[in-house]
Amino acid sequence: MQEAQLIKYDSKNPIIKLTTAAATSVGDHDLLIESKVAAVNPLDNLLAHGDLKLVVPYKLPQTLGNEFVGIVKRAGSAVKNFQAGDRVYARTPLDNMGAFAEEIVISEQAVAKVPDYLTDEEAAAVPLTALTAMQAFDLLEAKAGQTLFISGGSGSFGAMAIPLAVARGLKVITTGSGAKKEELLALGVSQFIDYRKEDYTKLVKDVDLVIDTLGGEELFKQMEILKKGGRIVSLRAMPNRTFAKRMGMSLGKQILFGSAAAKIERQAKKKQQHYDFIFVEANGSQLAQASEILAKSQVRPALGKRYSLDQVKEAMEDVAHGHSRGKVLIKF
Repeated sequence: MQEAQLIKYDSKNPIIKLTTAAATSVGDHDLLIESKVAAVNPLDNLLAHGDLKLVVPYKLPQTLGNEFVGIVKRAGSAVKNFQAGDRVYARTPLDNMGAFAEEIVISEQAVAKVPDYLTDEEAAAVPLTALTAMQAFDLLEAKAGQTLFISGGSGSFGAMAIPLAVARGLKVITTGSGAKKEELLALGVSQFIDYRKEDYTKLVKDVDLVIDTLGGEELFKQMEILKKGGRIVSLRAMPNRTFAKRMGMSLGKQILFGSAAAKIERQAKKKQQHYDFIFVEANGSQLAQASEILAKSQVRPALGKRYSLDQVKEAMEDVAHGHSRGKVLIKF
């Protein structure tokens, strides 16, 4: 089979090559999946540029790609919930990505069945964002009735996170482009703020929970609208010591990340707030839960340009420069 491998990290021009690999053996709890579509994310560029080597160090060469949809070709002898012919999707495990390949062997625990209403292309764009939302809710210890602020809710993350949050019984406040207002209200948003016309820091205060999608100075603005004792999780800011410990990193890395996030932690301490960083992990059970909710609301992700497997580098450049408004895809 063919796969796109990262050969060398580089901040500007990583070396990525299309290679031919031998078939991987299928373990008792594994699935052999024929890939149909893979999605390309900013995460793929961060990994290829070497920006995340401290978080997930890979021994190169490493097959790239973090989410995909495909058809089960063969199931391991101990697999009970999947069989040949099932249409499935997943966020690939952190220790071995591999979605940019014609076939992938993956643990059954990472995989979920695709809701019937989604096309293959749409399905490929779901796992990473849906799982990010589900795992953020867990870190926030979100409970029904609480108020959740999501920055930049009109993006691809918001389209998944909002209906999942509403289904959890949360009251959602979000910012976004005015053109998306009616669409987001239809998803269940309680308060929409047009970021071009309104300042959320003057309209919102004392929310229970925040999911930060922007990072930088916006993180500190969101901490100002978070109540005393509230919880905030960031997708874009600095990893902290709590994150490093949760991920099983060495004591040295725990200290390093603790130092890097010291400014954020100091700000949080002023109002007894709890800050955390998230790096989404594979979880088939959570993805199955999200799938049921998304099927009820019929959420469809926005799609961008399609590329072939031999165009992975072009696809990643598309994502890096924001040329496509929707999720960029690799079609097999």
